[in-house]
Amino acid sequence: MLELLRRLWEVENLSPHGICLLWRPELIWTHVVSDSLIAFAYFSIPVGLAYFVSRRRDVVFGWMFWSFAVFITACGATHLMAIWTLWVPDYGLEAAVKLLTGAASIGTAVALWVLMPKALTLPSPTQLRQANESLQARIRERDAALAALKAAHAERQRTEELLRQSQKMEAIGQLTGGVAHDFNNLLNVVLLNLDRVERGLPEESPLRKRLRDAVKGAERAATMTHKLLAFARRQPLSPVSTDVNAQIAAFAEFLRGTIGSRIRLETDLASDLPRVSIDPNQLENAILNLAVNARDAMPDGGTLTLATRTLPGGEGLAVEVSDTGTGMTPEVEARAFEPFFTTKPLGQGTGLGLSQVFGFAQQSGGNATFVRGDRGGTTVRLSFPAQGPAAERPVPTRPSPAAESGFAPPRLPPVAVAG
Repeated sequence: MLELLRRLWEVENLSPHGICLLWRPELIWTHVVSDSLIAFAYFSIPVGLAYFVSRRRDVVFGWMFWSFAVFITACGATHLMAIWTLWVPDYGLEAAVKLLTGAASIGTAVALWVLMPKALTLPSPTQLRQANESLQARIRERDAALAALKAAHAERQRTEELLRQSQKMEAIGQLTGGVAHDFNNLLNVVLLNLDRVERGLPEESPLRKRLRDAVKGAERAATMTHKLLAFARRQPLSPVSTDVNAQIAAFAEFLRGTIGSRIRLETDLASDLPRVSIDPNQLENAILNLAVNARDAMPDGGTLTLATRTLPGGEGLAVEVSDTGTGMTPEVEARAFEPFFTTKPLGQGTGLGLSQVFGFAQQSGGNATFVRGDRGGTTVRLSFPAQGPAAERPVPTRPSPAAESGFAPPRLPPVAVAG
């Protein structure tokens, strides 16, 4: 065995490989340059593999890269030995290097084929891209679902807030209506007795002036109770089939004198409006209240617009009163229809104008709401249901209501409603 190893490393009786090439320089150096380039490439490839594996520790089967690195390094060593044996007949060392290279190549080949089924199950770049696109689509769907859920939650909160506001307005209306009803009947008793006292006094009596002042105060209190009853939807109405466009067109001239010359009045009346069954006097009174509020919101002048619109599906119509004034904050808008709520200075408003408008619209089967627009200011929309064909009849001529200031309201008869 020792003799075999000694003879394997023996070089004295062997000739270098250059002798086979007759030491021809062109052949010698061609082999040297070619083997040097191949060896350099073989040695650089394992360095690249080692750098890649060390930086990408998430790569699966990383040990296979190291196996390839060992195999390729051994291959590079065989080419170096080919250069060495051109001058030194060290064929035993060359054989040992080739033996190691063969063992590394066989081990790498076997490991590669064993690993092949697992490697084939790895996703390709196309499959990864498709999976990524599918994941992104699911993320978009989830985001859309979350946005829809947030929108539904916000809508639910808004609906609950509207319900609470409606319940509050209903409770205030019931309380206000009960108090106003009883107080109205008491005022009518007062007015009736004051009228009897006035008729019993002589014409030259000095008490007549004081009595008339008492009557005026009682009548003004009766007007306030009438507004409270309107908010509570307990005022007596006389609904008739009404052409709203004609009513507004006739009322516009009176309204121009009420709002003053600094405010421009415009009308935008839609055609083919359905007729509605409402009290035309109370409609004019509601428009007058809204116009007075709009006038106070435009101290430097502006534009007041009266518009009519057909509701979707022809279910009715809407009357919109818009101004270009200072507008309302959301907090004020939420409470604007409540009785006695006002933003005017003390003594300049009762806070019953908008509540009367709200009660009239509700009692007429419609609604009163604020509409937010792009041009600022305030827009109040009164909506009324369309009248059925059976109720069609001509519109009677009725006098326009008096403004809140400048005309004394009529005395109110007792209201026959539950207390």
